[in-house]
Amino acid sequence: MKKGGGRNKGFPPSMEDGSSISLRQLMVNEGLIPSLEDQEKRRVVINKLRKIVVRWVKNVAWQHRLPQNQIDATNATILPYGSYGLGVYGSESDIDALCIGPFFASISEDFFISLRDMLKSRREVSEVHCVKDAKVPLIRFKFDGILVDLPYAQLRVLSIPNNVDVLNPFFLRDIDETSWKSLSGVRANKCILQLVPSLELFQSLLRCVKLWAKRRGVYGNLNGFLGGVHMAILAAFVCGYESNATLSSLLANFFYIFAHWQWPTPVVLLEDTYPATGAPPGLMPIQLPCGSHQYCNSNITRSTFYKIMAEFLRGHNLTKDYLKPNFSWKNLFELYPYENTYTWFTKIHLSAANQEDLSDWVGWVKSRFRCLLSKIEEVYGICDPNPTEYVETYTKQPNIVFYWGLQLRTINVSDIESVETEFLKNLNSGSFQGPVGRIQLSVVKESQLPKNGECASNNRSKKVTKTCWRIRENKQCNNVPVYSHHLPGYVVGYQKMANREADGMAG
Repeated sequence: MKKGGGRNKGFPPSMEDGSSISLRQLMVNEGLIPSLEDQEKRRVVINKLRKIVVRWVKNVAWQHRLPQNQIDATNATILPYGSYGLGVYGSESDIDALCIGPFFASISEDFFISLRDMLKSRREVSEVHCVKDAKVPLIRFKFDGILVDLPYAQLRVLSIPNNVDVLNPFFLRDIDETSWKSLSGVRANKCILQLVPSLELFQSLLRCVKLWAKRRGVYGNLNGFLGGVHMAILAAFVCGYESNATLSSLLANFFYIFAHWQWPTPVVLLEDTYPATGAPPGLMPIQLPCGSHQYCNSNITRSTFYKIMAEFLRGHNLTKDYLKPNFSWKNLFELYPYENTYTWFTKIHLSAANQEDLSDWVGWVKSRFRCLLSKIEEVYGICDPNPTEYVETYTKQPNIVFYWGLQLRTINVSDIESVETEFLKNLNSGSFQGPVGRIQLSVVKESQLPKNGECASNNRSKKVTKTCWRIRENKQCNNVPVYSHHLPGYVVGYQKMANREADGMAG
């Protein structure tokens, strides 16, 4: 990590301290600091999950007919990562936690069936879904009301230490590709926390830049912007620039550095350890700090690249004079004025028969937003995907509406039909197995945007906002017992099978 190169050096400490105090007060006012009650609630959830997976893995060991001494010795564990693992979560944040199990506990039978059924039997657990087709397969559920994303990694050892070192090559030998992908988040977190000079300053900086990104509409990998891991690496990179930093100087330096960054030069935390070979991928390559030539998954397009760079520059222009007496941090975090910026908008209207079906349908469509954005760019040029979700309150059918800004002043409205046709082909080519909802694309003028009361901002539950699609589990499904491969006649759990599939097997 680079050192030196900080800005605004030589100012009196009192000025720097005063600016940082006002910034920290803004963080408190915006609710960025979780309460002690929130912290304790999440700590309890993690501890309970650890106990559950220990019982689970010993039961699996017994099913696999392991000797008693190995059953006694085996262990599995839970490692939190993401915003919770980095210590930058909020009161509404979910928990990303990796389940790590031993060599005999498979993801298909033991994790997605046995552990899922064990979770479903707990009274604290609700809304359990298996997300098997994601890039990182996982079980999603709520534990005491907190949404948990639980992927799985299988290591080639008998017992997983509770504090297992996910950077140690001993534990990483001969693991499969799914486990490797699942481990990347935990590994990236651990590397970042080891690299930053001050954990508290890094956490405060990351909270600030995430708030900025959300307010300015440049946060969210699904919409082609910066995701959580991107923001964490960029913040860690800036923390390495100043040895005697304050929070205010770090935030100003964040915008100074990335407003002037010569993309596609990649951002690399461990430049000497993992030298790059070949052209880095994407428009804004950001290298993961935990492995050679591994880059963060990115959906950034030409449009979103321009938007991010414009916001970096705006942030720099606003913060370069942060030590002036009349400076206010509030301007940096103003909501992005979509309605005052664009004349035309793409309206994306998603609907389904009920709220549960809408949850699945919206999750599936959002997972393909990168494709839709590319198609709109081909037809209309620059497109700004506003991530805000709206609800048309005057229609009976459950719905979610997005409005994406279009930069051109004159637009052929009929061209959106070809975009919708092509995007529908993309949606239908995937593995979505729930009831297919409706999607309708149209182009509207700024004057046609919903007024107050017509279309409310939607503060829905995380079940819908998070991308989630699953095999349907409803009353039209039959329970099909799954028997252990190692103990014939022993049922490890039940799979849901649609009636038409069951009927086919019966015939």
